[in-house]
Amino acid sequence: MSRYNVCGVLVHARGEKAAGVAELLREMPGTEVHSVTDDGRLVVTVEDTEEQLAIDTISKLADVAGVISTSLVYHEFDDGESGENDESTGAVTAH
Repeated sequence: MSRYNVCGVLVHARGEKAAGVAELLREMPGTEVHSVTDDGRLVVTVEDTEEQLAIDTISKLADVAGVISTSLVYHEFDDGESGENDESTGAVTAH
């Protein structure tokens, strides 16, 4: 069974700390930083890895020095069995 879990997270960091926060987030398993603004907003995706579940990684984002808040803005989960619309997000999963 193939399992896919991806979460989109908006991270708000102190503006002067945003670049450093981005570097720390990139070191976390399953985490990718897509965008960083001058005022400290970061667009981040987090996926399950063999070492850690995405939800565990997301809970650690708020503990990074310089992070003010985190908001889950997207979630898609596919357990590899259906191919139906994911009811939690309305996203269509493809196989």
